[in-house]
Amino acid sequence: MKKNLQIWIAIVFVLFLFPVLIQFIPEESKISNSKIIKENAMIVYASNIVEEEKAEPEPVAEVMEEPETNAGKVLLYFTHGYEAYEPITKAADGKIAVNHQTENVMKMGDKLKGLLEMNGVETDTLKKMVPIHARAYKDMRPFVKKQLSENEYDLIIDIHRDAVGPEKTTIVHEEERFAKVAFVLGLDNPSYKKNAVMTNRLKTEMEKRIPGITRDVIPKSGAGVDGKYNQDLHPNLILLELGGIGNSEDELNRTISVISEAILEILNNGETEG
Repeated sequence: MKKNLQIWIAIVFVLFLFPVLIQFIPEESKISNSKIIKENAMIVYASNIVEEEKAEPEPVAEVMEEPETNAGKVLLYFTHGYEAYEPITKAADGKIAVNHQTENVMKMGDKLKGLLEMNGVETDTLKKMVPIHARAYKDMRPFVKKQLSENEYDLIIDIHRDAVGPEKTTIVHEEERFAKVAFVLGLDNPSYKKNAVMTNRLKTEMEKRIPGITRDVIPKSGAGVDGKYNQDLHPNLILLELGGIGNSEDELNRTISVISEAILEILNNGETEG
């Protein structure tokens, strides 16, 4: 009994002295213990006590605005589609010819179409072949008329090749050779003055780029010629003679580039009239 009493007295004594003894524990020990507790708290409760870092906004890619364009719609066709160029036919099959099934003005038209479409101009090509004779324009007329009845175009060009030699159809500009372009205007068309306006706009724009690249606008009327050349079907229908029988493909390609630039300038400036 006495022993038990002594044990209880000892326990009470320790409990009584514990608050006093804790004062004598070294400060470093208390700091260390406190630090451990706080660090543990940080690990457990990080989502509650640590401010979430704000995500940097992703850089927005700069969008390059395309230049505004009023590019319209163009029709290319070929009343004399077989017309060809001697240097090109010779390179193709070793024979000189002024008419050819594949190496002809339609191939040049495809190149012009490609350049126009690269610059946003919707371009159709009408490749209805008719025999080359005096009635060719009358034979081509129903096909052009049908195409125009089904579509609206800002510019229509009938592409030909002139029959004269390279001395009249070639120009050298800054050491580069270009095929010259002539235009035909049918005066028997009652509205030929409207066609003349568009023809001269194209001629002027080409001259701005390569002075001397165009020849004359050739008026045609009266007996022995067609006189209208289907230009009465649309006020913006132009008959264009692209080079002559002796022009090379390089010369023609350079001129086609100039024609495409001139067309784009006209369309972008809204210089066409329906």
